Amino acid sequence: MAVRPAADLCSGGMQLIQQDPDLSAYLAASDVIDHGHPLVRATAARLAAGAADPHDYARRAFEYVWDAVPHSHDADDPRVTWRASDVLEQRTGICYAKAHALTALLRAEGIPAALCYQYLGVVHGLVAVWFDGAWHRQDPRGNKPGVDARFSLRGERLAFTPDTAAGEQDHPVLYAAPHPAVVQALRSARDRSHLWQTLPTTLEEQGCLEQGRP
Repeated sequence: MAVRPAADLCSGGMQLIQQDPDLSAYLAASDVIDHGHPLVRATAARLAAGAADPHDYARRAFEYVWDAVPHSHDADDPRVTWRASDVLEQRTGICYAKAHALTALLRAEGIPAALCYQYLGVVHGLVAVWFDGAWHRQDPRGNKPGVDARFSLRGERLAFTPDTAAGEQDHPVLYAAPHPAVVQALRSARDRSHLWQTLPTTLEEQGCLEQGRP
């Protein structure tokens, strides 16, 4: 499907590009973003019950995935998850998996959410949330020494800043579904050690090579 520039700059100042011009595509459910699953629905309802408004709900959903679901590498957990409901059930996942879980929780409450990526030697997964006519990128991977990501709609608070001198970069495309290279790596991994050897180092979009740290 044709891509087009997003309506506005993201909160970090970079021009983002919607893969699908129809905003409703960023509310869709799939095998990976399975926000119709009872566990996803129940988790979303619990978080929404304490939220003052959609902005507050988005922050609470981010903080839940960011904090209550440990990053499997940080926790030395060998399990590999990829489906949003499994991430929430097993409480583990790398950046891609945690991004899938957050996307599902946001979409469950009618908030458009996109998958997006950085290239940091390997592809690193993020989420972009749509509020007030603009996309705002978030990184729910979870913090550790040297990493201090936060939910923010006023300036980005991501885990990593690409080192452009080393060839690292942000990718502007906002995907309605997880990139196939990411899903393939997760689904084919026997365990996290195996996954660490097969992490995607490039993304391809419309014939252009997109190189895109979990």
